[in-house]
Amino acid sequence: MATLYSSLDPLSLTQQLAFYELYKDTAEGKEALSHVWKLLTQENLTEDLTDISFPSINIDAIVSLITRQTFDPPILLQEEELNLIEKISSSLPNRKLKGAHVWTVHEVENLPTEEIDLARGLLLCQFENHENFRDEIRQYEASLDLMALQILIRLQGDKNPERIIKEMNRLIFHEMQFRFPPHSLQHKEIDLYTFLPSVLDSRRGVCLGVSIIYLSLAQRLNLTLEVITPPGHIYVRYREGDTIINIETTARGINLPSEVYLGVNTRNLQQNTIKEVIGMAFFNHAGLAWANEDYGFAVQLYEKAQRFCIDDPLLKMLLGMNYLFIGKVTEGEKLLREIEYTTFDDAVSPESLAQDYLSGKVDAEGLKMAFLRVDESRQSIIEKQQKLQKILAHYPKFRAGLFQLATTWLQLGRVSEASQVLETYHRIDPSYCVVEYYLSIFSMERFDYKKAWSHLKKAEQITNARNHNPKALKSLRNTLKMVYPEEM
Repeated sequence: MATLYSSLDPLSLTQQLAFYELYKDTAEGKEALSHVWKLLTQENLTEDLTDISFPSINIDAIVSLITRQTFDPPILLQEEELNLIEKISSSLPNRKLKGAHVWTVHEVENLPTEEIDLARGLLLCQFENHENFRDEIRQYEASLDLMALQILIRLQGDKNPERIIKEMNRLIFHEMQFRFPPHSLQHKEIDLYTFLPSVLDSRRGVCLGVSIIYLSLAQRLNLTLEVITPPGHIYVRYREGDTIINIETTARGINLPSEVYLGVNTRNLQQNTIKEVIGMAFFNHAGLAWANEDYGFAVQLYEKAQRFCIDDPLLKMLLGMNYLFIGKVTEGEKLLREIEYTTFDDAVSPESLAQDYLSGKVDAEGLKMAFLRVDESRQSIIEKQQKLQKILAHYPKFRAGLFQLATTWLQLGRVSEASQVLETYHRIDPSYCVVEYYLSIFSMERFDYKKAWSHLKKAEQITNARNHNPKALKSLRNTLKMVYPEEM
């Protein structure tokens, strides 16, 4: 027994408490519990705790909170356990934020973003209308506090940001094994994998869900991180001078080069605030409601997101379209007119959906088709394709519809048909850089090199006008040079 105990990591709460849980009646088990208490009350971690000791409370609940597996049910702490965790966590840096001491969503909305406690804000948004919402919030904050304390124990006073990030990754992705959900579930249950309580309970989260965990812990560790949102994605980033550490929360925190997140139509990486992250949680949930054709609920969620994402053009577009879907045409068209000629800051080419609707090139039903999701089956792709073809028969100049139709052909491995659809798009509007890029590739594959150069140069002209020189276009240019040198 002594040998087994000596093999434990002396700085691991999980290992020490798991050992205690298994051997609580042995001398070594009691020693493990005593060691945990010393770790949690060591100098510079907490305030004076001489009036509290583990034996005075039900320690098993706290042990289970740390050591439980993902398939175990969530643990509910009693008042004594909550009070203990709150006291040993009282010196964590997030306690200095005004947002850590508010108890209404209205108060969160009125705080400047630098004073918002992300976890408290999100938990209030989810639980404020519950009868015992304060206790529910305290349960999940206790989990985050213990996670932060474990990281601080490993740091042993080291305040180097790179070391902090290393220990955060170690705890989140290796010890607690937070993971990206299976592909078959991530869209169907995106709300479960986004909101803080369900991500903590299941230890499964999409990019936003795990990024929220990361940011909530960073606030408890006094680590300033940036929130970066490429199209359809989110990750967090540490930046100090020339040092940039990208933290890819869907891949165990690995540091990918920033250019990986750029694309032909993505010219820069948009940075968001902590307050906007709260709105993003509603944003994601609204996408699920939309996919389930519950447009009324989607409107409610987008309206909630608006309270935190002020004057966001993408949000205006999506809310405007959902207003159309529930018959609020005046409200919907008003929002769409506000962004009709907007090119999103991170994009190269202008967004076409609002323009096409307001100019009569598509109706509200057609807009729905542009956002139809498909699963991994061939049948679902064909069904979407048939619906798009039906809409395009009435609205042949609906650009997003044409692009989505071409995408379905590519998903079915039918490059020739995809190319024909994109040629139609090009004749209607030759200003979408992605279409020009694809047409250049398709032309090169058919050995039509002059046409490939023509489309490539058009794509380069469009991207250069927005101060963007994407890696994909440079690679395509190099390939074309080898097979058919550019004519002077």
